[in-house]
Amino acid sequence: MSNESYTYLPDINTALSDIPPDSIVSRTLYQGKTMRVVLFGFAAGQELSEHTSTKEAVLHFLRGEAELTLGTETVVAQNGTLARMAPHLPHTIRARTETWMLLYMFG
Repeated sequence: MSNESYTYLPDINTALSDIPPDSIVSRTLYQGKTMRVVLFGFAAGQELSEHTSTKEAVLHFLRGEAELTLGTETVVAQNGTLARMAPHLPHTIRARTETWMLLYMFG
């Protein structure tokens, strides 16, 4: 449900169905003038190779476990992990298990 004042999603768990093996799926949950929210689902072993964004971003991990490389540092991301990234920061995400992640992009 959405209008100009708000967007309401009662259960984002229904936004992704089964994640096929060897794949990454994504669904844009919200797109506004200054913010975008995307739900990603990674099959175990899948990776978003190193890339950058011109926008500030926040990653919020909802399920599973992944290796998250931020610049030159690699950390483990799991249910509840939150990471903020400055614009142009190289980053990589590799799912150890099936992983669900929200991406918030600003600007």
